[in-house]
Amino acid sequence: MQHTDCHTAVIGGGPAGLMAAETLATSGAKVTLYERMPRIARKFLLAGRGGLNLTHSEPLDVFLTRYRRAAPSLRAAIEKFPPAALRAWSEELGQETFVGSSGRVFPRAMKTSPFLRAWLKRLENLGVELRLGHRWKGWDEDGGLIFETAAGDVGVAASCTVLALGGASWPRLGSDASWINPLAEAGALITPLMPSNSGVRVAWSEVFRTRYAGTPLKRIAMTCGGETARGEAMITAEGIEGGAIYALSAPIREALSEHGAAEIMLDLRPDEQKNELLERLAKPRGKQSLATWLRKSLRLEGAAAGLLHEAVLSSGTSLGSMTAEALAELIKAVPIRTTGLASIDRAISTAGGLSFDELDETFMLRARPGTFVAGEMLDWDAPTGGYLLQACFATGRAAAEGARAYLARELASNPSA
Repeated sequence: MQHTDCHTAVIGGGPAGLMAAETLATSGAKVTLYERMPRIARKFLLAGRGGLNLTHSEPLDVFLTRYRRAAPSLRAAIEKFPPAALRAWSEELGQETFVGSSGRVFPRAMKTSPFLRAWLKRLENLGVELRLGHRWKGWDEDGGLIFETAAGDVGVAASCTVLALGGASWPRLGSDASWINPLAEAGALITPLMPSNSGVRVAWSEVFRTRYAGTPLKRIAMTCGGETARGEAMITAEGIEGGAIYALSAPIREALSEHGAAEIMLDLRPDEQKNELLERLAKPRGKQSLATWLRKSLRLEGAAAGLLHEAVLSSGTSLGSMTAEALAELIKAVPIRTTGLASIDRAISTAGGLSFDELDETFMLRARPGTFVAGEMLDWDAPTGGYLLQACFATGRAAAEGARAYLARELASNPSA
């Protein structure tokens, strides 16, 4: 096996790894960045396909609540590199940002490619070396890093390492969670990885599936476990996907874990109160068909109207026989039962990962002094809206600062190193 030396190794070429590499290189460290794929940041590029949502503009105290139970573990890192600092850093790259109508923050160009090119240019100017096609396999008996390459295994002796290898969503882009085995062998506690910001599976009737798969639901609200999210969704042959359902990933997972199923309540008219619907439903239908009546009186048609029929399908009743009161209640709370999340390899992100209990306050792995961990490898979860990238940037920076302090301590105790 070929052996090489590296002062500081950063493993993983996504946002957390790139930020760690920049932070270390800025302090003067010699940094080599290793990436298993033939190109850097492939998932990052995919994430920005519809507009690169860097962070969110809401107040920091509200922002931090989006990380739910992981907020205490992420607080210090995000407070040191908050959304305002991320925006300033982006603008230093020449990527001016703006706040959208939803409060989300985007680079003015909207696209990831120019942003990434500017970032990689900065890393090049800082002297960061890239090693592509290097898949990390773990440590050798002496604590050195082992990489699988097309030319065979390569051993690397690093003074310090930052692991930023991502979760398990979209594995074809590089994040396949192959880091689990080496860390587990080191004795680290790892919470099983699960889909997050993902669709759900629903056993639609054949008629509904055939007619409405691929149809959007707009201006809706969904509720699960006492949490409500507004937005849009898409009917699929297997269930539902889209922003409104993604935002409920955590309560849906909790219900699935506890009960084996989760009930989601869909409000087809969240901007209208039940009594407003009743007022319109109380008007005589006359000779209009039910479909025409729903369309004209409530603007309910297509998949929205189809969901009402789907909801009463197993009850032995029909929409036409329901009272105005019952119909208004159904429109405000269409029950949808799911027994599972969509496949993890199509999820936007993953929940679970390396427990924060395995790290000290500098993001150093207790079982492996000199090894730091950042990004989606860690056991945290967040909705879309800029929260995912913000935590990746912030933990990448925090882990690098921890690594920088560690290197300084090592140098002070061994000046000849």
